[in-house]
Amino acid sequence: MKMSTIARRSAPFAVGLAGILAITGCSAQSTSEETDSTETLTVWFPGSSQPEIDLVTNTLVPEFESETGIDVEVTFVDWGDLSPKLNAAFAAGTGPDVFGHGPAAAADLVANDRVLDLDDDVASWPEDDQDDLASALTGGQVDGKQYLIPLSVSGWLVAYREDLLDAAGIDPSSITTWGDLKDAAELLTERDGDRITRAGLLLGTAAQQRTITFNGLISGAGGQLMNDDGSEPEFDSSEGVQALTYFADLYNGDDAVATNLGEDYVNSAAAQQPLVTGSAAMTLLTSQAVSQITIADPDLKVGVLPALQFTEPATFGGAGAGLFINADSEAKDAAWEFITFMSSPDISTDYAEGTGTIPIRASAVDSDYVKDSPALGVFINQMPYFVPNPNVPQWTQIRDILDSYLEQALAGQATPEDALKRASDEVSALVG
Repeated sequence: MKMSTIARRSAPFAVGLAGILAITGCSAQSTSEETDSTETLTVWFPGSSQPEIDLVTNTLVPEFESETGIDVEVTFVDWGDLSPKLNAAFAAGTGPDVFGHGPAAAADLVANDRVLDLDDDVASWPEDDQDDLASALTGGQVDGKQYLIPLSVSGWLVAYREDLLDAAGIDPSSITTWGDLKDAAELLTERDGDRITRAGLLLGTAAQQRTITFNGLISGAGGQLMNDDGSEPEFDSSEGVQALTYFADLYNGDDAVATNLGEDYVNSAAAQQPLVTGSAAMTLLTSQAVSQITIADPDLKVGVLPALQFTEPATFGGAGAGLFINADSEAKDAAWEFITFMSSPDISTDYAEGTGTIPIRASAVDSDYVKDSPALGVFINQMPYFVPNPNVPQWTQIRDILDSYLEQALAGQATPEDALKRASDEVSALVG
């Protein structure tokens, strides 16, 4: 195995493919019809997490090489450099056989014929495997076809301090709706005059996190961000107004329960998490953040609520970063063999444990990794209610437009109705 690492800057939410791939390649086709001409496979992983680098290069890839006899050249590319380096490699005809990226990149990669349609290959898996992976696979599909095989699942649920809810006489099992959550947050909020000293509830309001939060809220109200074929925005709706009004009211008015609008608490170090410092009683968090908190402070009892609803349970989540096969690869069979290996029960769980993420298989709920973390089990059990961002062309641009108008509504600079109307007009002009 050969390995190199490009750059070391962290960008946890940089899953878009800005200025994507004007260079087109060969048309995507099933790997099952290809014959590898080489036993060397080039693989690019996104990110610069040292634990992930160590796990992949020191354990997982050597095991794959030992089992298959295929040599793997691994490169880790920082998220911020990934798209430019891929574009340059595609232009030069030196792109990797397999490369990792986020689901937000999928539709544009497909539109530019850069990646293979993997439907036939997934269909070749045993039915039990397909069922076990079903919730994760959905997030890697474009127009109903599979292009990305996730390495992990990302999910956002409300975590809470058990001691603070106990002290307030709140039974977590009684919180099933967003309305219940707001009522509990009001009881948990502490003030010094007009200043909130302990937030009852924090939802993600940093850049791009606003759209993530809003997606969960509008989905819980029965709405969605885009129509099914991605040709029109649908967030300017009664469901969207209900969701954004709720979101904005948490931070504004006499009944506000949240503070520090725009602060990126989600990516804070475990010791600085609002739940740990006591500056918040409940926060919307990823599974990784919850895991880091419990590892850093095992004595702090943190619970996780199931997906909440206005009319139906929903929360933001779905496929995290995953693996694509380059449409120009000359090692397609080996590429699929590598993806199958990474998706296998033991390896996929080892990968999730090593990266602190949600495993892609529902059966991982019975693994020691999940059993040792009750909170993680909640995330896995809620996977059927995870709603991903739309896998549509130009999604990153659509997201950024919506995000900017959500920011205005949260800051009280625009009404929810006006913010969503203006965002919808701008997105319609973009995709029309």
